[in-house]
Amino acid sequence: MHKRKMKKIDLDLYSKTLENGMLINIIVKKDVKNVYATFTTRYGSFENNFIPIGEKKMFNAPLGIAHFLEHKLFEQENGEEPFAFFTKNGADSNAFTSYQNTSYLFSGIGNLENNLNYLIDFVQNPCFTDANVAKEKGIIEQEIKMYDDVPFYKLFDRIMFNTFHDHPLKYPIIGTSESINRITKEDLYKCYNTFYNPSNMFLTIVGDVEPESLIELIKNNQSKKEFSKSQKIVLDSQYEPDTVIKDYEEITFDVELPKVGLVYKINTQGYEINKFQRYLEMYFQIKADVTSPLLEKLKEKLYMHDNISIFCIPAEKHILCMLLFESSHYKKVLEELEKEISSKDVDKKSLERKKKVAKSRYIYISEHVHGIGNKINDDIIHCGKVIVDEEKEIDSLNIDEMNEILSKIHFDNKTIAVLKKE
Repeated sequence: MHKRKMKKIDLDLYSKTLENGMLINIIVKKDVKNVYATFTTRYGSFENNFIPIGEKKMFNAPLGIAHFLEHKLFEQENGEEPFAFFTKNGADSNAFTSYQNTSYLFSGIGNLENNLNYLIDFVQNPCFTDANVAKEKGIIEQEIKMYDDVPFYKLFDRIMFNTFHDHPLKYPIIGTSESINRITKEDLYKCYNTFYNPSNMFLTIVGDVEPESLIELIKNNQSKKEFSKSQKIVLDSQYEPDTVIKDYEEITFDVELPKVGLVYKINTQGYEINKFQRYLEMYFQIKADVTSPLLEKLKEKLYMHDNISIFCIPAEKHILCMLLFESSHYKKVLEELEKEISSKDVDKKSLERKKKVAKSRYIYISEHVHGIGNKINDDIIHCGKVIVDEEKEIDSLNIDEMNEILSKIHFDNKTIAVLKKE
């Protein structure tokens, strides 16, 4: 077991990789009663094309299968419902699928050993049948229809579809009605056996816990099970151009105010993606967040009343920088936004201010077991390791490197989607 100090937030991180390849990270936080545990596989909607373990040919999995698989693992062969088990043992439970991972989790006070054993066991005990797969299709179809009625999801889906040529990010994580109806129990087992091997999974536990005893518990749990030998997962790599598919689209939707998404598709140019994303996030925050002169001007002119939401999404060799807002004067807002973003004008004082904000945000999330646990998971998924000195990473950002990056960016690779009434 390897012990490290997480700088600035003064927490101890204990790490251990078991013989079967499963990574365990335990963060000891003495001032809390709640324990937060997540069991994660490095498998999300990105990994649609791969060679299944034990086979030789590339498999094109139906869209939405990672999310479908997440649902089906909650259906156990003995009929017990994991949600009911955790509730009975004083914990809340959930699961979610993202573009790059699927996580199963619980949070609660007491019964830690029982809950942790059960979390690992139900995820490692799949039961897929023709009948339960068919039943799930109707449930997920209803979920798809529900999302279709939510303006934000509709806007987000159209933006992503118009941004990418072939990358899996083009399609919704949940899939489509057509794609989920193609899923079979054999497909699910192919995906499960490939991506749910312990060597492709990791556990994160945060709370006032004893690391040594928890690691022993997990080792004992795993020693009673047999797994196939870990193998390198072969994914299909597709070339994705810097250009977008469609640069503008208006969609008729029942909304009071037009809702707008502006997305820049930016090539990482070979830079380390985590640092590159940090620079872009800070640049777009400087230009358009709640403290920016631009937003103040837009509100003074009554073009906007609310803030602009800013997201940066990694997509292998690209970063998507997304700005979402609503305004009846959206054309004026877009004009001002695009002008400000393309200026590439940023000073050291503004960057240093955003660095201070980033440090404060890190300290804030570390006060909560969910916040620090999710930060650990994001580090592993996006950086391949836990960043134990976040402040050092933030301090390494400098105006010269930021300006060098900005000088190479072409802000003409962008797409706009507008939801509005007829």
